[in-house]
Amino acid sequence: MKRSVLLAALGLALSASGVLAQEFDRNIMTGGPQGTYIKIGRDLAALGAECGLKLNVVESAGSLENFVGVRNRRNTQFGIVQSDVLEYLKTFEANDPEVQKAVKGVRIMFPLYNEEIHVLARKDINSMKDLAGKKIAVGKKDSGTFLTATLIMDILQVKAGERMDINPDEALPKLMSGEIDAFFYVAGAPAALFAGNTIDKAKFHLVPITEAPLLATYTPSRIEAGTYSFQDQPVDLIAVKAVMMTYDYDVKRNAYHRDSCKTVSDFSSLILTGLDKLRTTGHPKWKTVDLTALPPGWQVGVCVKAGMAMDYKPACKPAAGNAVDGAADDSNEEYLNLLKQRLQQ
Repeated sequence: MKRSVLLAALGLALSASGVLAQEFDRNIMTGGPQGTYIKIGRDLAALGAECGLKLNVVESAGSLENFVGVRNRRNTQFGIVQSDVLEYLKTFEANDPEVQKAVKGVRIMFPLYNEEIHVLARKDINSMKDLAGKKIAVGKKDSGTFLTATLIMDILQVKAGERMDINPDEALPKLMSGEIDAFFYVAGAPAALFAGNTIDKAKFHLVPITEAPLLATYTPSRIEAGTYSFQDQPVDLIAVKAVMMTYDYDVKRNAYHRDSCKTVSDFSSLILTGLDKLRTTGHPKWKTVDLTALPPGWQVGVCVKAGMAMDYKPACKPAAGNAVDGAADDSNEEYLNLLKQRLQQ
């Protein structure tokens, strides 16, 4: 993956943050209106509402914009990001001061679920190699889909005839009308975009993604037969981990940092306490969440671990929450120990 592509897509969070809001607010940056991220965000907002904590679910282009938002956007305590975005940021961080600045202070909230890499295409496109010379939609430049599509095609050395930087919502009607040949979409199955639209199975299908060079970065996965109305057979492909990110707020700095840290701690506790309910009533992907699957090279936030303590009480409970020590901890061992204690209850 070329550094220039990554930096151009990220925007690097180096520009001004914009006008600062006067009131404290809680926000999670998610994705498009038909994506899985926004469903997950709404599940978390419902969990917060039960506690009297309002969480705004913010639509976005996806992973890259969400990462920048957590790093640089006021009142944005949470954002959902693909693990391949995190991996390539970490790859460039060691020797690049600009990337170091862009990632400074961004931390793990919780690892979530695997999201499948869908490539919906005309029926005559049977493999990733068949995309060569075709007209392909790869997602908006500040989306995770854009980065993933770029990475995959770079790894496989597949050169499109034409690339369109449009989101999947725009790409689907263009595919159906014959304006493009295929498009990428990274989303946890079942993706509402495919489940909520009539797609002719005689003309279009999901392309299998099984090429060995991709397995160094991505996880083998399968979308079972019948997941979508146009899909009669199982499809083997690859997946990337969705990760909920936050920021390492310093409670000693100012009231905004203290309130934001309390928000992170409260939702950390609420998610652990409400995980069974999320698996029962939330998006189907909650059933596959693995909180131990931490992406390498990234640390869990201090405010997250404060909320994981056995005696921590969110703001909606009678007991006050524990004070948070703002000191950084470079080890995730504490997170895993706290997780084990909480999930055994």
